[in-house]
Amino acid sequence: MSESGPRILIVGGGYVGLYTALRLQRKLKPGEGRITVVDPNSYMTYQPFMPEAAAGSLEPRHLVVPLRRTLNKCEVVNGRVEKIDHSTKRALITPIEGRARDLEYDVLVICPGSIARTLPIPGLAEVGIGFKTVAEAIYLRNHVLARLDAAESSDDPELRKRALTFCFIGGGYAGIEAFAELEDMAREACRYYPSLNPSDMRWVMVEATDRILPEVSRGMGLYTIEQLAHRGMEIKLETRVKSLEGGHVVLDNGEEFDSETIVWTAGVRPHPMLESTDLPIDDKKRIKCTAFLQVEGVPDAWAAGDCAAVPDLSKDDGSTTGPSAQHAVRQAKVLADNIVRELRGKPVMPYEHKYAGSVASLGLYKGVAEIYGVKLRGYPAWFMHRTYHLSRVPTTNRKVRVLTDWTADLFFRREIVSLGTFADPRADFRAAAGPNPKASESTPGDAPRDETGEIADTEQMAGVTGGGSPPPERPYQTSSGRTEG
Repeated sequence: MSESGPRILIVGGGYVGLYTALRLQRKLKPGEGRITVVDPNSYMTYQPFMPEAAAGSLEPRHLVVPLRRTLNKCEVVNGRVEKIDHSTKRALITPIEGRARDLEYDVLVICPGSIARTLPIPGLAEVGIGFKTVAEAIYLRNHVLARLDAAESSDDPELRKRALTFCFIGGGYAGIEAFAELEDMAREACRYYPSLNPSDMRWVMVEATDRILPEVSRGMGLYTIEQLAHRGMEIKLETRVKSLEGGHVVLDNGEEFDSETIVWTAGVRPHPMLESTDLPIDDKKRIKCTAFLQVEGVPDAWAAGDCAAVPDLSKDDGSTTGPSAQHAVRQAKVLADNIVRELRGKPVMPYEHKYAGSVASLGLYKGVAEIYGVKLRGYPAWFMHRTYHLSRVPTTNRKVRVLTDWTADLFFRREIVSLGTFADPRADFRAAAGPNPKASESTPGDAPRDETGEIADTEQMAGVTGGGSPPPERPYQTSSGRTEG
């Protein structure tokens, strides 16, 4: 990293943050600028691969890209940006440990992504879990397998029924892919449980609108519903959840059932940190941007990705680009090039990209895809999904690791084991040390930490699966876009 020149502060290390910083460090000459990236995590998550990681088709470490290793010419600060005062070009940063401090900058790139968009449904915060982080993907894999363990080990019909009922809320790409991939994994796992059959499981998807996968044509959405229904999975359209208290699901159509697995995938919203800035935001709490990815009316400020309202020049209806990985990656390229151009006194270029389509995996060898109007189903769509995302995952290192995982899957079955005991690795040692209260206490240095660096709820972080429902999500999570192509 250059020690001279203007400081370029990049808030967020997701799609936009990583790709922008990576391109800037390649294009800037010594003395032209120094790059600082601030994010609570030390890695970027390639979210389209999260469903496969949850299903055991990918090693979770292989869908994250380490920021420090990749951005070796940048300064990486792990912490939260609490406030931005662009009028004085200062950002208040709270590191994962230690005191908050002000960071001065010359050029701002704001791209903190989005968080889960939740609703005030009774019980949701207590029993629900999202699907936006690696920790949540690992938790769900361990939790689903542990529910199979619990059902196999019990002769209580009510306990078995509750353990084998899995409820997902939200039928977008993230929800449908997680829903389908985890069911596919659980179906395969049933062969190792003598008293369980796939028909004993109940998988329910609740969607408030009249369709799923709104990014593709209605016909492809109906095809997906048919394929999932053929596997015995339930899709409840135009249905809303009224209550989730104690894991008791109450729907507005009068149906009620108990579930120990409730996954919330009903959309995203811009990161609330944007409201702690002096930058202009629209009615959806997104940063107002021009087609050049500059913040409207604000010099030396840029934005892109889920948090930015960028005019969609491929349409004439005044709409903005959607919160997708497809736009985020391409916007990052234009944004980085425009910063370099402006620093060198050259004119900047507008961002324009016509939506290419979407691809989705529905389990091993199953998928749907719609690319430039061409519709693919089954194995061809699944192959297209993997091919496209392999080409998009950052760095050759990660491409090779992902490809190695997939190649191994051709010859060996997925590992079907819950590693919930990883949540508290010192439990046995504490028990052996005796009942001394002081001996059983964990020190802050021993405690696992979540993605923000805070002391974590170990059940959510590592997947403790001993009964019950998952704990509430952490309020501060960064995102890198949704799972569509």
